[in-house]
Amino acid sequence: MVAEKSTDLVVLGAGPGGYAAAFRAADLGMSVSLVDPAPHPGGVCLYRGCIPSKALLHVARLLSETEEAAAWGINYQQPEIDLPRLRAWKDAVVTRLTSGLGDLEKRRGVEHVRGYARFRSAGSIWVDHGEGETTTINFKHAILATGSRPVTLPMLPEDSGRVMDSTAALDLPDIPSRLLVVGGGYIGLELGSVYARLGSKVTVVEMLPSLLTGVDSDLVRPLAKRLAVLCEDILLETRLESARETDAGLQVTLTGKDGQTTEKIWDRILVAVGRRPNSSDLGLENTRVEADNDGFIQVDAARRTAEPGIFAIGDVTGQPMLAHKAAHEARVAVESACGRTSAFEPRAIPAVVFTDPEIAWCGLTEAEARAAGTKVEVARFPWAASGRAATLGRDDGLSKLIMEPETRRLLGVGLCGPGAGELIAEGVLALEMDASVDDLALTIHPHPTLSETIMEAAEVFDGHSTHFYRPPRRR
Repeated sequence: MVAEKSTDLVVLGAGPGGYAAAFRAADLGMSVSLVDPAPHPGGVCLYRGCIPSKALLHVARLLSETEEAAAWGINYQQPEIDLPRLRAWKDAVVTRLTSGLGDLEKRRGVEHVRGYARFRSAGSIWVDHGEGETTTINFKHAILATGSRPVTLPMLPEDSGRVMDSTAALDLPDIPSRLLVVGGGYIGLELGSVYARLGSKVTVVEMLPSLLTGVDSDLVRPLAKRLAVLCEDILLETRLESARETDAGLQVTLTGKDGQTTEKIWDRILVAVGRRPNSSDLGLENTRVEADNDGFIQVDAARRTAEPGIFAIGDVTGQPMLAHKAAHEARVAVESACGRTSAFEPRAIPAVVFTDPEIAWCGLTEAEARAAGTKVEVARFPWAASGRAATLGRDDGLSKLIMEPETRRLLGVGLCGPGAGELIAEGVLALEMDASVDDLALTIHPHPTLSETIMEAAEVFDGHSTHFYRPPRRR
C-alpha cells in the first residue's frame, strides 16, 4: 500500500535536534512531517540515553549518600535493590517525558510519521512503515537529524547476550556480579558508576593513558580518585584482545602496557568506545549531500548541506555529539530554510560528565591551549576552601578559569564537583558575553554556595581571593 503527500519541511529523526526543528518550523507557520520509528519524539537521548542514564545516576548518587552519611553520625541499613521497581521507575520517567512531547507535537500540528526514510531525490523521500506499507513525501526542505549509534567491537562474540552496549545496559537486565566496562569515556564511566553502586564489581579498561581523554587532568583527578575506590580495578593503557563464551561467563584476554597478557572471566561486558553517525542507507546517493570518510555529513554555518534544500544537524554532522548542540543547530537550520540569516557560531558549547563528582567545561581547555601553543593564564579555586562544599562533605572539587593574559578575557571554564553541570551555565554565558576575569570577580555571588567558587577563582587570578591565598599580582 503506497500513499503520497507533500509538506514544507520533512525532518528525519525525532531526537532533541529533530523535534526541536519540527516544533520551531511549525511555530513559524510551516507544514511539517517528522519521520521516526518511535511512537513519540525523543530519540536516543530520551529513550535510550540522556534521560534514563541520569535517572539511574540519581539513584547511584542516593546510594552513595547513604554511605557518606555514616561519617556525619547517620547510619542506614544496607539498601535492598528491587530491580524490577527501579527499572519500572526509570521507564516511567521516559514514558512521561515522551508522552509530553507527543502532546506538544499534536498541539503544534506536526505530523508524526512512523517508519524509516530514504531519499528518492532532492525533493522526495520514501518512508517504509513495515508490513508492506510505504509513503512518499514530497518536500520543499528537509532536515537530517538521524543521530548516531554505539560503536561495536569485532573481537567480541556477536550473538552473546552477555555483551551490552549503552542501550542494553540502561535496560538493567540484571546486576552482574562482575562487569567489565570497555572504554574510559563519559558513557563508560557513567554507566559503570551506576552498576558499581548497585552492587557489581566493576573493572574499567581503557587503551589510552588516562580516563576521559581530552578533559583537563586536574578536573579528572578527583573523579579518578573516587572511582579507584568504587571500582574493583581501572586498567589504563590496556587493550581488549578477545572474549569467548564459557559456562562461567565471558573469558576475556587483555594486554597491558607492559605487553603482558592476562585472562579473566566477567559475567557481562559493557562496550562504550564511542558512537558513529547514522548516515548510511539514507539514499544520500540520490542527492548532492556529502559525507566525510567517517560518515559525518558536511554542512556550512547555516547547517545546509551541498544540496541547497537539505540541512543536517546533531550527531550526524560530527562532534561534539551533544543533545543541546543539536537543539541549537535545529533553530539555525529552520530559520535558514525560512530565508532568514542565521548561523551556528557558538563561542562555547558546554560538556558535562554526570559522574560523581560531575565534570563540566566550556570554551578552551587548558590541554587544548597547551597543545596549540596558545599563551594562557589559569586560575584555580579548590573546593577545599569552600564553606558550602564543606557543609556537603564534598571538598574535593575544583573551579578553574582560563584567560588571555594581556586582555584578561575569559577563554574557558572548568569545574569538578557535585552540581558542576548546573554551574557551568554561568561560564557559558560569560564566554558568550565576552566577559573578562574582572567581570566574574565583580559579580556578587550568594554565600555560602558552590557558585561563588567561580567568583573566587576569578579573584585568585590577581591574588585577591578571601578564602584561598595566592600572592597578589602587581598590576
